[in-house]
Amino acid sequence: MASLLRPLVWFALLLAAAPAAAILPTADPSPEPTATASPTPIATDTEQGADDRIARRLSGIFAALPAFEKVRVTVREGVVTLAGPVPVEDDIARAEAIAGRIAGVVTVENDLERDVSIDGAAAVGGIAAKVAGFAKMLPLIGLALAIWLGIALLGYLIAGLGRIWHRLAPNSFLAELIASAIRFVFVVGGLAIALDIVGATALLGAVLGGAGLVGVALGFAMRDTIENYVASLMLSLRQPFRANDHVVIDDSEGRVIRLTSRATVLMTLDGNHLRIPNSNVFKATILNYTRNPKRRFDFMLGIDADDDPDAARKLGRETLASLDFVLAEPPPEARTEEVGDSNIVLKFLGWIDQGEADWYKASSRAIAAVKSALEHGGFALPEPIHRLRFDERTPLPFEQVSSTREPDRDASDAISPPPAARRAPKAPATDVAHAEDVRPNAEIAEMVDDERRKSGEGQENDLLDSSKPVE
Repeated sequence: MASLLRPLVWFALLLAAAPAAAILPTADPSPEPTATASPTPIATDTEQGADDRIARRLSGIFAALPAFEKVRVTVREGVVTLAGPVPVEDDIARAEAIAGRIAGVVTVENDLERDVSIDGAAAVGGIAAKVAGFAKMLPLIGLALAIWLGIALLGYLIAGLGRIWHRLAPNSFLAELIASAIRFVFVVGGLAIALDIVGATALLGAVLGGAGLVGVALGFAMRDTIENYVASLMLSLRQPFRANDHVVIDDSEGRVIRLTSRATVLMTLDGNHLRIPNSNVFKATILNYTRNPKRRFDFMLGIDADDDPDAARKLGRETLASLDFVLAEPPPEARTEEVGDSNIVLKFLGWIDQGEADWYKASSRAIAAVKSALEHGGFALPEPIHRLRFDERTPLPFEQVSSTREPDRDASDAISPPPAARRAPKAPATDVAHAEDVRPNAEIAEMVDDERRKSGEGQENDLLDSSKPVE
């Protein structure tokens, strides 16, 4: 009986074990991906007293650093917790970096805050430390300042050698420019050396950078002033005119008194001072009457349309050639300029020497002489002709006059001009030509010379140099 029960028991045990085996998970040949391991594996067990050792070590380090004297350190299972105030913001990350370097530290919980109280270390202790450091550097700062002043003084002494720079430079304006550049170089160079002595070269870079930005801003704001300064430099080198030259600068005419570092001073032909900015002079069209003593004048006269223009031109040329102030070379000229409805316009040209004859006087006398010669030569100088048309129902003026007079008088007498209105006899052409002296007037030139003699300061500031060639 027992032998029969034993197989049944084993069969029952197998049936009971089958469902449990069916619900068990099967092994997966490909395991699930795991998280990336940390660079330093965390130990599963800790050494007895490791937390106390880490806390003592960090407390000792922070006690040696004044910035972390108020930091509180707590360590549990290798996790370091930092709390408390620090003077500056950078000390928060610095404390965390120090704690992370201690062996056995798993991670750092950083609860540090910046101390913003009035009695904090940053507000009081920092200022006190800076004052103390500045007091210690006073001897070094004094030495650097003395070196800077010595270099700057040397630059001023070298720049003060005016005779050398005036001899090397083309004019006084450039000599002053060279002296100013020497002073600037020595002052800035001495400042750089002084800052390097006290270890503040970074401050020099900041100052120069700021000065560059300020210079750019001032350059835009003072564009006209800088342009005028550069124009003065160029005019002093080019020398476009001399003192007392008769010039026309755009629409301004006069004689040159002086060229300064800011403006060109003229005396107008009516005796007034005129200052023109050098930037305008540099860009202007300059007409100089003094550079060439020979100057041409021209004028136009009209003759009757029935007259011979060739004969009139020949007579005009001969008349101009007979005038003593008209140059023989180049010879006088006459041209037919225009043929109108009732006249022929002739243009006469002649040359004078401005040192011997005034241009305005000469042209006026020449016009009078040629006009008189043409009239005595039988050439009519026609007046403007106007043609009037009257209504047939309106009586003519001479008819109205004749109706009021006696019947036996001729109507032509009523329209004839009275004897007083007739032209006087013309003077001979030779009398007209020599009726007035044509020598040049020297009033304005003498005024300019007196102005230059009286203004001694103006002479020193005058950039015109008679020894330099005119451009």
